[in-house]
Amino acid sequence: MTTPRTLVALAVTAGCSAFAELALPLAIGGTVDAIVSGHATGLRLAWTFALVGVLVIADPVRDLLAGLAPARRTAELRRRLVRHTLALGARRPEAAGDVVSRVLTSAAEAGQDGVALVLAVVATVPVVGAIAALAYLDPWLVAGYLAGTVVITALLRRHVRDTSDAVVRYQRAQADIAARLSDALAGRRTIAAAATVPAEIRRCLRPLGDLSAAGYGTWQVLARSAGQSAVVGPLLQLSVVAVGGWLLARGRLTPGELLAAVQYGMLGAGIGGLVAAFSRVARARAGGRRVAEVLDLAAPRYGHRELPPGPGGLTFDGVTVRAEGVPVLERVDVTLPGGRPIAVVGRSGSGKSTFAALAARLTDPDEGTVRLDGVPLRELSAAVLRREIGVAFERPVLVGATVADAVGLAHDPPGVPPVTDVLRAACADAFVSRLPRGSATPLAEAPLSGGENQRLGLARAWHARRLLVLDDATSSLDTATEAEILRLLTEDVRRTHLIVAHRAGTAAQCASVVWLDRGRVRAVAPHRRLWNDQDYRAVFGART
Repeated sequence: MTTPRTLVALAVTAGCSAFAELALPLAIGGTVDAIVSGHATGLRLAWTFALVGVLVIADPVRDLLAGLAPARRTAELRRRLVRHTLALGARRPEAAGDVVSRVLTSAAEAGQDGVALVLAVVATVPVVGAIAALAYLDPWLVAGYLAGTVVITALLRRHVRDTSDAVVRYQRAQADIAARLSDALAGRRTIAAAATVPAEIRRCLRPLGDLSAAGYGTWQVLARSAGQSAVVGPLLQLSVVAVGGWLLARGRLTPGELLAAVQYGMLGAGIGGLVAAFSRVARARAGGRRVAEVLDLAAPRYGHRELPPGPGGLTFDGVTVRAEGVPVLERVDVTLPGGRPIAVVGRSGSGKSTFAALAARLTDPDEGTVRLDGVPLRELSAAVLRREIGVAFERPVLVGATVADAVGLAHDPPGVPPVTDVLRAACADAFVSRLPRGSATPLAEAPLSGGENQRLGLARAWHARRLLVLDDATSSLDTATEAEILRLLTEDVRRTHLIVAHRAGTAAQCASVVWLDRGRVRAVAPHRRLWNDQDYRAVFGART
């Protein structure tokens, strides 16, 4: 992380270099005048060599600090972005490719913020100091130069604004392409099977025009600024030289002072350095805006309460969830007793997955409260939530080096079943045992079918002590395997099993069914009782 101490060290080092650069023309000019007049030059030469020594030492140290500090800041921003993105979980609206772009590109730009600002401020010292030195030598030297300062200031302000906007547009177009490419890679089998590769290539590259326009716009800004600097700088320097020659002819300047004035004219004309410095500030600002868009999203807060003894009873009290202002679940009031399997059914878009996510606190309601054994989920600590609640998904993402890591039990914490037990419970032990190194097989060397992938995801969640949520987590299993897993679930009375079901047979094996219809709870009852309702049968595609 870029600490204030590092920035102070950079500011001091860069400042010493800038002031030495600013004092050197006067020292050289004084030495020349001493030689011309025949006076002693020892002290002036020593002062000149001392300033050169400061530049020799300070410049490499400044460059070293300017390189190390952004690297540390970038690393810290990337860690924060990754942690915050993972903490947001399902609350994160950005696509994976966009997040990757922010972590890799935007964080690197934003990591320059403090250093870029320090260097930009220090870069003004030679320019402003040169103007002051010209005024010290003779006010006429600076009169012509000051006439252009209004133009210089306007150019710098416009450059920073235009560069910042162009960089943001470029990064957004870049993130759009990354997101589309990430989606295409995730669905590459579907794309190949549908023979839509050319169409998908066109879809992925559609924002390329915006990227090209944004990149071209950035180069236009830089080219315009460089061209303006190329014109304004030499004109300012030429005016200083012309006025200095006139003053020398009138006897108001010595030869050494004219030499110093020419060098100060060169320093004062260093607009290109200011443009580069403020371009860096603009890029840092643009990257910082994109990083802040993620970090400003509110991550879930956790409490410190523990759960009392209980089988995992769930209560939804006046729960409403909205997506972009549209209710997904509305005024849900339901109490589900613990220690039994409960199915959640409904047509597509009825809110089943949202209901399951609320039960596991993967998302929070906009209104109302969800309780587990009488305790609001918001008041539980993160450790308690993850210990007591497990979630298995339709398409689980397996993370880790080996199969055992993917199951999440590589370290076997106290109280957590061994990996062999949870693999057996999820009916995954047979195919895992056939892998080259069993559960120690690297994931990259373990080609898995959809059903095997689901079983590993279920095994990962099996450690839950109080509530196990299955969000369509058996959809890819064969009938026999699903029946065996459901048998184990229905026989386990130590905890609650909340099962998002799409099959009538699955709902029939559960003790109770929560029937969702257009975001509301239409009924809570056993499957056999609800089956008398033709609308309920229609949920499963049964003929009336």
